[in-house]
Amino acid sequence: MKINLGIIGAGWIADKMAETVTGLGNPGIVPFAISSRSLDKARAFADRWGFLKAYGSYEDMLADPEVNLVYIATPHSHHYAHARLAVEAGKAVLCEKAFTANAREAADLLALAERKGVFITEAIWTRYMPLSLKVKEILDSGRLGKPKMLSASLCYAMEQKERILRPELCGGALLDLGVYCLNFARMYFGSDFASTDSSWILGETGTDMYENITLKYRDGRVAHLTAAALGRCNREGLIVCDDGYIVVENVNCPEAVKVYRDYKLVEEYYPPKGQVTGYEYQVLACKDAMEKGWLESPYMPHAETVSVMEQMDSLRAQWGVRFPMD
Repeated sequence: MKINLGIIGAGWIADKMAETVTGLGNPGIVPFAISSRSLDKARAFADRWGFLKAYGSYEDMLADPEVNLVYIATPHSHHYAHARLAVEAGKAVLCEKAFTANAREAADLLALAERKGVFITEAIWTRYMPLSLKVKEILDSGRLGKPKMLSASLCYAMEQKERILRPELCGGALLDLGVYCLNFARMYFGSDFASTDSSWILGETGTDMYENITLKYRDGRVAHLTAAALGRCNREGLIVCDDGYIVVENVNCPEAVKVYRDYKLVEEYYPPKGQVTGYEYQVLACKDAMEKGWLESPYMPHAETVSVMEQMDSLRAQWGVRFPMD
């Protein structure tokens, strides 16, 4: 199957996807169409990245019968509406994280896609990456003993960015950064939580600027997660086991996985040679699923997407962070 990729939104994350698909050089994945509310912006984007078509409205691109996979690259606040447009048009969808503003929107969108028989998945890129899968392989092998503790941190200096400050854009650190930490914990420890505790700092606009989350599991394991828009951190993931530990360098986009035993480095893994940006794995996963006639990806099942949104809804409720669409 040839994938003719269409993108909704022509901002910085759309540029990242365009860089990926053009750099991938896979003849089965075509940088086909870009749509923006500004035709001039769409044309400039198409010229910059070599897309074949430019549209000045999302609806016009979705009416193009040649587009068969749509990447949603607009702010969190608009994911539901734009993904719904694509599903209604019968287009397969790769929707950026956070999938929607809340769990209600996520469940509604996924139910619609199921009724329509349309493939849709969340673009939480770490779920699809070879290094993320390598960590799971190491843990499942048992060579480090039983995993006991996990930590992950992801912090950037983003406190002046509009998408962080504005509740109407579903702003805050959680949906932008904390979602990666939550997914890191869930990928390796699952979601059988016994309790959730957190501390947080809200900014002047009422969005979360910092959170420290402790997840206690029914089997006794624990995960400590930190996300913030207030400054930079090492972005490190750590998984502590009976007989050693694993360090993941950059939980946002793994750059290295290092395995230690007796405090000595015994194994190390790096991204595959030729990796473009890391975004390519989710696109390739979409292609594979679409060729097999699947409606969801095994890398990020629909039930897991909804469960993550429910978890973030619960945290926001605890912190008093509300979005207009809640």
